[in-house]
Amino acid sequence: MKRYGYLWQDIVAFDNLLRAARQAQKGKRFRDNVLRFNYRLEDQLIQLQQQLLTKTYRPGNYKTFQVKQPKPRLISAAPYRDRVVHHALCNVIMPIFERTFIQDSYANRVGYGSHRALQRFTEFTRSSRYVLQCDLKKYFPSIDHAILKTILRRKIKCPDTLWLIDTIIDASNDQEPVIDYFPGDDLLTPIQRRRGLPIGNLTSQFFANTYLNGFDHFVKENLRAEKYLRYVDDFALFSDDRAFLAAARSEIEAYLTTLRVKIHPIKSQLFETRIAPTFVGFRIFSDHIRVKSANLHRARYRLKRYQNQYAAGQLSFATLTQSIQSWAAHLKHADTWRLRQDIFANLIFTIP
Repeated sequence: MKRYGYLWQDIVAFDNLLRAARQAQKGKRFRDNVLRFNYRLEDQLIQLQQQLLTKTYRPGNYKTFQVKQPKPRLISAAPYRDRVVHHALCNVIMPIFERTFIQDSYANRVGYGSHRALQRFTEFTRSSRYVLQCDLKKYFPSIDHAILKTILRRKIKCPDTLWLIDTIIDASNDQEPVIDYFPGDDLLTPIQRRRGLPIGNLTSQFFANTYLNGFDHFVKENLRAEKYLRYVDDFALFSDDRAFLAAARSEIEAYLTTLRVKIHPIKSQLFETRIAPTFVGFRIFSDHIRVKSANLHRARYRLKRYQNQYAAGQLSFATLTQSIQSWAAHLKHADTWRLRQDIFANLIFTIP
């Protein structure tokens, strides 16, 4: 396996840092922390460059908040200058790993995403009798730092780049505690091993995808699953042979112990596709696709909140329009013509 060195100068190059700053501010240009950074942009980037070159760079503290939908999660927001560093690193190392990803891995990749994953999932559902659909239990809080670093070192050998990667991983804030035991563990092992990546970082999303890349190849090449796809920590295998999928589940669980993660015991199921599986917020039937009821309920609630915020002058017309157009485009991936007509025909916004 080829390992890559001499990456550091590309990461710390001023042009790359400037590009990273522009990437990090997308959709956030007018926030106070971004405005402050951009007021003296060149000086800020030169200072950041010097801290990286002299190894005096230290990540700042995260701001955390809880979200309840679609499931309870701890979201961590890194300081803006750290997000610039995250983009600068990923600009250089992501293309290296991108070449190793399977075709049907859809998360955090340019040109992929949930809607393209939905299309593939629909294709597999409608051409197969059975599906083994799995969800990893508390995935981001379970990612093992030592294992992650080992995986990244299989492709990267540049000492300076590895220093920055380790610095970012080691600075991860405490995540939801996960107490799971694996073969060879003693009583204290789950407590002693450092685990968990902050949801919200670009680097966390990339690391989480890379963490399961070997697993993707195991399913495709060792289990010889012709119909398999993964979106973040949700994955599915399809077949007309139920026994094949049942055996695959056992081998999958055994492989995942090497990564110190487990599939969710309730959400991971083997069933007939005629039951209409759900995926990325949609339910796939043999002849049509519906939006999950829970997602639709949340969207209606969100639109009501937009109405109140716009009437109170707390939401700009541009932001309101962009949000509604984005949601409408999302709905178009299902058979929702009548639903959209019903929702938008009764959607009235009062001018503040």
